[in-house]
Amino acid sequence: MTSHSLDPSLIDRFAAIVGDSHALRDQGDIAGYLVEPRGLWHGSTSLVLRPGSVGEVGRIMRLASETGTPIVPQSGNTGLVGGQMPDASGREVILSLSRLNRIREIDVLSNTVTAEAGVILQNLHDAADAVDRLFPLSLASQGSCQIGGNLSSNAGGTGVLAYGNARELCLGVEVVLPTGEVFDDLRKLKKDNTGYDLKNLFVGAEGTLGVITAAVLKLFPKPRGREVAFVGLGSATAALDLFSLAMDRAGASLTAFELMEQRPYDFALKHAPGVVRPLADNWPWYVLMEISSGRSAEDARGLVEDILSVGLEAGTVGDAVVSASIGQANAFWNFREMLPESQKLEGASIKHDISVPIASIPVFIEQAAKAVEAVSPGARPVCFGHMGDGNLHYNITRPVGADDAAFLALYPPMNHAVHDVVRSLGGSISAEHGIGQLKRDELIATAPPMAIDLMRRVKAAFDPAGIMNPGKVI
Repeated sequence: MTSHSLDPSLIDRFAAIVGDSHALRDQGDIAGYLVEPRGLWHGSTSLVLRPGSVGEVGRIMRLASETGTPIVPQSGNTGLVGGQMPDASGREVILSLSRLNRIREIDVLSNTVTAEAGVILQNLHDAADAVDRLFPLSLASQGSCQIGGNLSSNAGGTGVLAYGNARELCLGVEVVLPTGEVFDDLRKLKKDNTGYDLKNLFVGAEGTLGVITAAVLKLFPKPRGREVAFVGLGSATAALDLFSLAMDRAGASLTAFELMEQRPYDFALKHAPGVVRPLADNWPWYVLMEISSGRSAEDARGLVEDILSVGLEAGTVGDAVVSASIGQANAFWNFREMLPESQKLEGASIKHDISVPIASIPVFIEQAAKAVEAVSPGARPVCFGHMGDGNLHYNITRPVGADDAAFLALYPPMNHAVHDVVRSLGGSISAEHGIGQLKRDELIATAPPMAIDLMRRVKAAFDPAGIMNPGKVI
C-alpha cells in the first residue's frame, strides 16, 4: 500500500458489497472513469464500485460514513466542469451508477416516467417515443449521458425554452444519503405544498449531498407538427428582434431558438463530416428556430411561415430556409450539435457557460468581445447557445498559430474578464453545466456571503463527515 491508495482490507470490504466483478481495482479497467471530455482534470482512485441496486448503494454509503471514505458519484461521465472527477490522492472512491439502468415505470395517464440514475438519456427518449410521448431534455451527449448526472448538474439543453431544465422536469427523487438511509420521494404529484421541497436540494447539487438513484420525470404529448427553420441575420440585435416576433406569434409553440455566430458556423462547415451549408450566403449571425404544434403539421408550418414572412418584410431576417423533410430538419439540428466538436479542431479553447437576461445578449456579446481582446489579442470568440433562455456558450479559441498550453494558461484571467461582464449585466457564470471544480473558487469569491453560508449549512446538515464528492461546488 502507498499513501496514495486505500487500505487493501477496506477495498475488500467495499468490493464484498457489489461483488468482485463490479469492483474495479485494476488501473487499466479504471482508466476510462478518470478521463473527462475536456481533459482538464486528472484524478486518481484505487477503486470504482458499480452497484446493481439501491440497497448496495446504501451499504456502500454506510461503510463510507463509518470509515470516512470520500465518495465521488459518477453517471455518464460527460460533465464539463470536473464535478465527476476524484482528486489526485487516490483515496476517493468512484461510485458509478451505470448498472442502475432500469426504467421502472411509464405512466401514460400521468405523463410520467420513473427512471433509475444510470438510464442513458437517449434510451429514455426512445422509451417515451414508444408510447407516443416526449421527454424533452435534449443534449449533444444524450447517447452517453445518464439521468443521474443530468439531474445532479441540473442539465439544460435545447428544450429549456419550452419545457424547462432538468429541475423543472423532475417531480420526485430517490436519494441515498451519506448515512446510507434512503430518501424515497418518488411521487408523481404536480402540486405538493407539504413542507420544504427537499428534492430540489439534490437536483443541481452535483452529488455533494447524496446519491440520486432514481427519479420521476415529466413526459409530454408528442407534437403533431414540427417545423425547423435556419435563418441568416445581420446582427445579434436582429436575432433578438426575431425572437420577440416568434414569441409574439407562436407563444408556447416556439420550442427552440438557437443562436450561432458566423465563426462556429464556419468551423462546422470546415470540420464536421457530412454537414451541408444551410444557406447560400454567409451571414454574421444565424438562428435555428423550431416551431411545434400539438394540433397539426399544417399549423406548425403556418406559424413558421408567418414569423419568417413578417421578419423578412421588416428587414429583421436576411434569409431563411424551412426544412422540407424530417431528414432536413434533423440535418439542421445536427449542424447545431456539431459546433462544439468542430471548435476542438481549431486548437485550445477557454469555455464559458453563462446566462444573462435575454434583452442583454447583444450588449454582452459586444462587451465580452472587448474583454477577450484585452486578455488575448487575436483570440477568437466562438459564440453559440440557447438564446431563448439567455444561455450562451461563449468559448474562446486561441489565436491562429498560438501555442495551446500558453493560451490555456490564460484560463483564470479570461474567465475573470468574461464573468465580470456577465455579473455587470445581472447574469450567471454557470447556466447549465454546473460548478464542479472549474468554478468553485470563483463562486465562493463572488457569490453573496450569506448565500455561501447557507449552502455550507445545508452541506453540513446532510454530509457532516464531508465524504460526498468533496472539493466540488462549495
